[in-house]
Amino acid sequence: MVEIALTRLHEAAPVPRYAQPGDAGADLVSTVNVVIEPGERALVPTGIAIALPEGYAAFVHPRSGLALRHGVSIVNAPGTIDAGYRGEIKVVLVNHDPREAFTVTAGDRIAQLVVQRVERAEFVVVDALEPSVRGAGGYGSTGGHASLNRQEG
Repeated sequence: MVEIALTRLHEAAPVPRYAQPGDAGADLVSTVNVVIEPGERALVPTGIAIALPEGYAAFVHPRSGLALRHGVSIVNAPGTIDAGYRGEIKVVLVNHDPREAFTVTAGDRIAQLVVQRVERAEFVVVDALEPSVRGAGGYGSTGGHASLNRQEG
């Protein structure tokens, strides 16, 4: 378990908490009321700031229930919070529903915060990369959609 220093920037901002044992994401909560029209986005404050230890990052993930029931997600999912960032955590919500506006009320759970250990990389320029089975195949090169993999008979 890693300890993370947190400060409240809004007096009513709750400390992120895990809803169930074993959950990877702790709930982030809105501190404002906002209506997001179909196809629109909004920057929603959570009223908290954190100080992650060096070697850690936090990632802001969408809530699956909001996505399923309302078409609401996060534009830059997952949003990345670096160890050196000390500002307020804000979430860029987008309403993908084509017809209905989505109302966020102060106190609503709007996203999940996943804290992870991260490695720093040293990038080394080489003349050629070692070959792999996959090679340069990308963007659907491994299939994945059942109707594309069916053989006509």
